[in-house]
Amino acid sequence: MGGMKILRGLGLTLIGLAGVAAFALWMLGRGVFGDSDSETKVPQSGARSAREVSEARRQVADAAAAIGAPKPARQILFGDLHVHTTISFDAFMLNLPAMGGEGAHTPADACDFARHCAALDFWSINDHASNILPRDWKNSIESIRRCNALSGDPANPDTVAFLGWEWTQSGLTPDTHYGHKNVVLAHTDDERIPARPVAANSGGAAAHPPPVLARGALALQGGRYHDMARRWTAISEIELCPEGDVRDLPEDCIEVAPTPDGLFRKLDEWGHDAIVIPHGTSWGIYTPPGSSWDNQLRGASHDPERQTLIEVYSGHGDAEVYRDWRPIAFAADGAAVCPAARADYVPMCRRAGEIVKQRCLEEDVADAECEARAEEARHNAVNAGSSPQATVPGATDKDWLDAGQCRDCGQPAFKYRPTGSAQYIAALGNFDEGGDPRRFRMGFIGSSDIHRAKPGTGYKELRFLSESPGRPDLPTTGIVASFLRGDPEPPVSRSRTYAEATAELTGIQLYESERTQSFLYTGGLVAVHADGRDRASIWKALDKREVYATSGPHILLWFDLLSERGTHPMGAEIETRDAPVFRVRAVGSFEQAPGCPDASVAALGRQEVERLCGGECYHPTDVRRPIARIDLVRIRPQVRPDEDVAGLIDDPWRSFECPPDPAGCVVTFTDDEYPAAGRDTVYYARVFEAPAPAVNGDPLRCTRADDGGCIESFPCQGGEDCLSSYAQRAWSSPIYVDHPR
Repeated sequence: MGGMKILRGLGLTLIGLAGVAAFALWMLGRGVFGDSDSETKVPQSGARSAREVSEARRQVADAAAAIGAPKPARQILFGDLHVHTTISFDAFMLNLPAMGGEGAHTPADACDFARHCAALDFWSINDHASNILPRDWKNSIESIRRCNALSGDPANPDTVAFLGWEWTQSGLTPDTHYGHKNVVLAHTDDERIPARPVAANSGGAAAHPPPVLARGALALQGGRYHDMARRWTAISEIELCPEGDVRDLPEDCIEVAPTPDGLFRKLDEWGHDAIVIPHGTSWGIYTPPGSSWDNQLRGASHDPERQTLIEVYSGHGDAEVYRDWRPIAFAADGAAVCPAARADYVPMCRRAGEIVKQRCLEEDVADAECEARAEEARHNAVNAGSSPQATVPGATDKDWLDAGQCRDCGQPAFKYRPTGSAQYIAALGNFDEGGDPRRFRMGFIGSSDIHRAKPGTGYKELRFLSESPGRPDLPTTGIVASFLRGDPEPPVSRSRTYAEATAELTGIQLYESERTQSFLYTGGLVAVHADGRDRASIWKALDKREVYATSGPHILLWFDLLSERGTHPMGAEIETRDAPVFRVRAVGSFEQAPGCPDASVAALGRQEVERLCGGECYHPTDVRRPIARIDLVRIRPQVRPDEDVAGLIDDPWRSFECPPDPAGCVVTFTDDEYPAAGRDTVYYARVFEAPAPAVNGDPLRCTRADDGGCIESFPCQGGEDCLSSYAQRAWSSPIYVDHPR
């Protein structure tokens, strides 16, 4: 009897202890010991000195004078309008210790980096709206205000920080896909900013966290995993705002507009000055094959007053050029089919068939059966949306060679989608309403799309400044490894459907993370021709499209149409019957000295320079890189819906080799064909510096056969530098020349 009581008591004790343990795990999973990354709001240091700012202006003025540009009452300023902090959940995850990350990267860090590491003139914060909690929004506003308050004279600040967010949408089918768009606001005072950002969905990457006890088990790792549990809990439990006018909604909710027309409508309801900037338009990692920007020119899906700029280059690659191949084709009945391979492109569905067939033949299976399995693999891959690699078990990055990639593009976006390229977008016409076709007219910018609160990282070609900072291999054991990568798969000689893959894979296995590392770069810049350094002058230049993109360096670029009515700069619209005359002036960027300027070290301190800047800053010498070539691209937008876009894009239309003169290069040219063509035409300039080593300059470093095919690839992995030759470049905004009707 006594023994039974002891056993019963022991059992109750164990149950009690188990309950306490479960409760403790539940508390950990709720994130009660975690912190929020938005709470750090105060930058470490104040403005750059007036001498530093005036010296940068003098350098631009001297270069302009040397190349014969007009006396620069105007200035060329450099910025980054695409910056994520670890408020964005994907940025949070990428910066976990298990991912080789550095931990929290806050809006205050972004301010210090822009000012003292990258020496930027302006920048914006653009965290994913679906991850921005009401408290995060208030803290971000406060951080941006404090950054600006430290900028010195408001009429001549050292840097201008803009407030914004990213509207992040990804459709599962081409018809429902609209992509990612940054919203940048002109002002920061309460009366002229929305009470909350507008997201495309609730939660985004954090919308469906593991169960609370599983989160608690992860939090047992300590440190950032406590913060992760807190963030998961808060994002997944925030309520959606109800329907209604934006000014009537509560502040403590997530506001959602799942399509662009809803986003534009909500911005109109607020009535504040805002620019919407599409980006990642050709990035196939989230863009379903078969997607096209045609659907975004219909009805209210485009707002020509707000959607006036497009990001053509970022740390996720170049989105400029159009190609006439496709990753997927469609039969007459609408069924997806796998296109044939070409000399300049191999669809991933084709490579899926090759991998499976090769494995099958190595098992001495009959040829007919292996071909049947290859056909099955092609079918499964072409119906797997953006993740065809998931249908081939155990396939590695090297197995895929360069399938799905643009072979003749410079630093292209991963899994390139040509029907989202800037050239394709500029060539489109919509004829739904009759009369003159509707068209996109956007200026070109570059930015970083950095996910570590480091605006303007393209000043040096160092991999730790890129979106792929040489992370170690992911852990292979333990609960973190189980969540991040699941169990490794053996290679088998049969494909599987995407539905089967989603049931068998976990974490990042559904995403092609390994090859992606070879298509991440140090990031671009946006440059403006502005009347001054102040907020209003920069905004005016953005609004007028007097902007251009660079692949990272501070290249100087002027592109003008010359007429009897005066000089019309990049971004302009002009109507004429006469043959247009153009002039391009370009000056290369400064060679960079190693390390950081004394002023940056004095402002931040040696320890913070190492932590924040990695010991490497924008540090120009007095030697400029030469401009090697200037290309002119001509696009004649559709005048009929059946016109093939490929025949409307002349790239290059004209090309000029430049002498190796550090003072720069000037070309003038005329389109004598314009009057007889009798159609509207778009022109822009693309200028190249001399080739030099760059991070992922040749993304997969393929060994190629005589026909150009990739027979072995060497993807960027581990901590290597991954440097290959690349010509840094800049793209002017187009000049839109209309032929009178």
